[in-house]
Amino acid sequence: MKTLHSILFLVIVSLYSCNSSSKAELEKSSLKSPRALKKEIDSTLNLWHKAASEANYEDYFNLMTNDGVFIGTDATENWQNEAFKAFSKPYFDKGKAWSFTAVERNVYVYDDKELAWFDELLDTQMKLCRGSGVMKLVEGKWKVAHYVLSITIPNDNVNEVINMKANTDSILTERLKIKD
Repeated sequence: MKTLHSILFLVIVSLYSCNSSSKAELEKSSLKSPRALKKEIDSTLNLWHKAASEANYEDYFNLMTNDGVFIGTDATENWQNEAFKAFSKPYFDKGKAWSFTAVERNVYVYDDKELAWFDELLDTQMKLCRGSGVMKLVEGKWKVAHYVLSITIPNDNVNEVINMKANTDSILTERLKIKD
């Protein structure tokens, strides 16, 4: 019985210390100014893009939440984390994923300082693109929870692009309607 009490005591102390350390991380985060938090988020996003450009699979996906989402430029690209990992792995394995460099970024931090969202203009192999997403504070570190990538289209070229994709979009739209 004494052993059972000792084990129970150790479990309770362990749980309390784990909870205290996460509370301490949150308290530490809540003391930071919005400017400092935005700087951390900016740095995390730069590291995330750098990991892709260096084809560093582990670093890239360690900077995303476990349930992260990546929405690509193609209408069919709505990747849940595990599917996105599987899709991306061959690119990373070849030593060449993608290279995005932010040329402009806006970061907004929610009042609780555990959630943030951003938009960015990117210099990429596809020329200018727009990225936007949600960041989440996980165990004291900012991680990408949701990311949307889109190709920018000058307003003067929208009709041309609409015409280029009309057939493909019609086929996909019909498939999606049938799915429902």
